[in-house]
Amino acid sequence: MSLTWSGMVLDRTSCNLGPLAIVLPLLERMDIANIIDRHLPPDSQQEFSHGHVLSLLLAARLCQPTALVNVATWAEESGAEFLWDIPADKLNDDRLGRALDALFKQRHSILASVAGHVVSTFKLPHNRLHYDTTHLLFCGVYQGSAAIPDSLPLPPDTPSATFPPAHITHGYLVPDAKMIHVGLCSVVDDLGAVPLVGHTLSGNGNGDTAIAEQCHLLQHYHPQLLAQPLLLVSDRGTYSAGHCARLFHAGHHVLCSVPWSEFRNLFQENRASLHWFPASFLSVEQQRRRQEQSSLPREYHELAVLRHHVTDPNNGDSIPCRVIFVFSSADQKVCQQKRARAVAKISAGLERIAQRVADGHCRYLDPAQIHERAAKVVGQREVARYFRWELVPLTAAEQAALPPPPRGCRRASQCFVFYYDEQAALADARNDGYSALLTTAPLTQSADTLFTHFKQQCYVEQAHHQWKTPLAVRPLFLKSPERVEALVYLLKIGLTAYHLLQRQYRQAVPDHAPQADKRLTTESIFRAFRVCPLVKEHTHLGCVVHPVRLSSRQRHILNRLNFPTPAQLLPRRLPRYPPQ
Repeated sequence: MSLTWSGMVLDRTSCNLGPLAIVLPLLERMDIANIIDRHLPPDSQQEFSHGHVLSLLLAARLCQPTALVNVATWAEESGAEFLWDIPADKLNDDRLGRALDALFKQRHSILASVAGHVVSTFKLPHNRLHYDTTHLLFCGVYQGSAAIPDSLPLPPDTPSATFPPAHITHGYLVPDAKMIHVGLCSVVDDLGAVPLVGHTLSGNGNGDTAIAEQCHLLQHYHPQLLAQPLLLVSDRGTYSAGHCARLFHAGHHVLCSVPWSEFRNLFQENRASLHWFPASFLSVEQQRRRQEQSSLPREYHELAVLRHHVTDPNNGDSIPCRVIFVFSSADQKVCQQKRARAVAKISAGLERIAQRVADGHCRYLDPAQIHERAAKVVGQREVARYFRWELVPLTAAEQAALPPPPRGCRRASQCFVFYYDEQAALADARNDGYSALLTTAPLTQSADTLFTHFKQQCYVEQAHHQWKTPLAVRPLFLKSPERVEALVYLLKIGLTAYHLLQRQYRQAVPDHAPQADKRLTTESIFRAFRVCPLVKEHTHLGCVVHPVRLSSRQRHILNRLNFPTPAQLLPRRLPRYPPQ
């Protein structure tokens, strides 16, 4: 379609549509603006609906993360003001802030509706979800920040508007910074992860609290995801007997890694009777090494299954489960190297103390100070228990046999001696490379399949990477915890869109395509649309916008995604030209 105008051109400028050329069709397919408007009915005094404003803000965060006060400039430079029909000077931070305030009141319901629409529209599997948390750092003072209550006021008793925002506080991960934690539940398969739902919790929360809150929110806001038995995969920080029992009684299943310290004795008691078999899972790098007959080390995993049970802490019920013991040759090597470095570092530190005590250094005369320095050298490392030390008084003959003390030192009256328990280190080395998973999944799901599912947990951790880089969530500068949390929930929708884009592309790639094309990321797709200009011609009748010819790479991507081109988008978004 040719977008030309025969009127007199008063001025001609350009703007760069950029990644917006591909973000806008995706947001339309996700129906973001309409879903938000259904939950936030427009006010008669509003010039633009909340869904209209928030979908533009979401596009801004996906294309070029910037502060709220700079969204207007981005809208003018990218042409978003034409595509959303909102003049750039109307996109002030007050209007965006009011839209975030409205989103906060219905954030859980809106996120649930988006998740339901995405699952049905994009045909996502949802019989398995992966859960993981990350922390987001903040700047500023938030006196109004209130902690989420221990007993969540969940619907239908109370509306989501009564939920306080997550408490912005100092956390245990980064003690000198303010933060909240964000949990994500993602669909994961061989194509990668697609975050669907999530929640926030206070900065000083832990994994056990996080998984409990997420299960409550899933039950009350996302019944469509729980319509069939669900396998919830998570890391060891979320493990507890209560978590296993909670899902078991609800008819769902758990798969999570468990703290080795809690299952070490169980492993030792049954070690001799365990039957080990090789796991089929191999990382992409290990597959490449085997295909190319590389001389690099070929790492592998072995599995052993043990029937077990956990006790429901609430009623004492016995919950049947399986413990999957895992041996990793790569982890074994890492454990050995880590132990060797720690032992060498501690030994060197204790040697320095022994030498300074022998020299009679003035700071190494008081036994209490010597013990304090030795304890500091050993620290809280796991290898600390291999070491012990003592101060041995020197006899008069031994003191006389010592060489003259260096300048500023006194003749030593004691000797610092330390011991290294090599047998204890060798006993621990027998457990190097071992870990454990616990699952309540039915026996129809083999341990090998479950282990492969668990290894795909890394895709969720890659999704967290997008919070910190392309979406640029940290640090945040907003006036209230409510707006902070509303923006975080909006960005959860953005994270869903970000991963849906690469998933849709990978699904459309033919089997014979190069491997790089099959693993193309959204970041690479956005890079291909870094330059996608529009020409603006100012006439007596208004501004006329012309798209510029796409590159072959850009056209190829749009065709594969089945997205309209800018020339097809503009007539749908812009008013028709007046008759000549």
